[in-house]
Amino acid sequence: MTRRTFLTSAAALAALPLPAALRGKRMGIVIHSYWKRWQGKYSSLKSPPFENALDVLDHVRSLGVGALQIMVNGWTGELARKVHDTCESYGLKLEGSITLPKNESDVDRFDKELRLGKEAGATIFRSANGGRRYELFSSLEDFKHFKANAFKSMQLAEPIARRQRVRIGIENHKDFQAAELAELLGRLSSPHIGACVDTGNSMALMEDPMHVVETLAPFAVTTHIKDMAVQETPTGFLLSEVPLGEGVLDLQRMFALFEKHNPQIDYHLEMITRDPLDIPCLKPGYWATFPDKSGTDLARMLTLVRERKAAKLPKVTGLGTEEALDYEEANIVKCLHCAGDKLGLDKVVVRNEQGQEEK
Repeated sequence: MTRRTFLTSAAALAALPLPAALRGKRMGIVIHSYWKRWQGKYSSLKSPPFENALDVLDHVRSLGVGALQIMVNGWTGELARKVHDTCESYGLKLEGSITLPKNESDVDRFDKELRLGKEAGATIFRSANGGRRYELFSSLEDFKHFKANAFKSMQLAEPIARRQRVRIGIENHKDFQAAELAELLGRLSSPHIGACVDTGNSMALMEDPMHVVETLAPFAVTTHIKDMAVQETPTGFLLSEVPLGEGVLDLQRMFALFEKHNPQIDYHLEMITRDPLDIPCLKPGYWATFPDKSGTDLARMLTLVRERKAAKLPKVTGLGTEEALDYEEANIVKCLHCAGDKLGLDKVVVRNEQGQEEK
């Protein structure tokens, strides 16, 4: 794959024809987009905390989104019913986020959470097995142990998902390379366990983001949509989520692949406003779990970083509470407008607390 097909500029993105297949779909939102505000990490009188799903639903309704993807752990039957009724009255879809069973003794917990999520209206759930591979594992054996446990969790989850008639998407969460996750899903071979395809995460593993979508789109049941920007460092590069259309990803082409393999799929924005992530790909320890990874991957990524470096990356360190909350919200609103104006989804109407449309 050439660099030309690997990425596209924001100008080229605007010039491409809108994919007509996306009309009728509204961008959803992942709760992690509210990295600051969720559960009161940051809050103010102007931006009160989101203590539970109902608070989030009240807010995102004003953004004109089509769906919310949110954790279901700790829910009660009463909360599930209230979430169900609220989603129906607001015309919003719901997707759950859930932790797979760690072992046999954890199956009952998983079964209960899946049932409560379904009572709230979710038939699709997102899950993840781990975190940043290059930070968590110092040896290949450690990673192999993690991989075996992850597959066991998927095996434990599958019959419950099948019985409850739901689908679970496993995210490429900076843990598995696309081919590794595809191999696990293919080995499990269940229509109830697929992929939650994150469009940007795997850049941290030196993976071509378009190749990631090409590999995982056949398994995709849901998505995390984000755009990414980069800057070079002495030990590798910085990687950061940025508003859609301001980064280096060819999102229109990615959407076309998702539609080809699953026309019913929904798109969920994950715009995490935070300090950039450090990807130390020039340090020896980074490569401990990648014995077979080609140097071509590193060369291609570093070439991209040098040719497409961002002038500025989002940063929240040093911001006051109100400023950080405003910055988070502004980035989300930018993404939603781009989704409607440039990416082919239905245009959103964002309203303030007085019900007035915001541009």
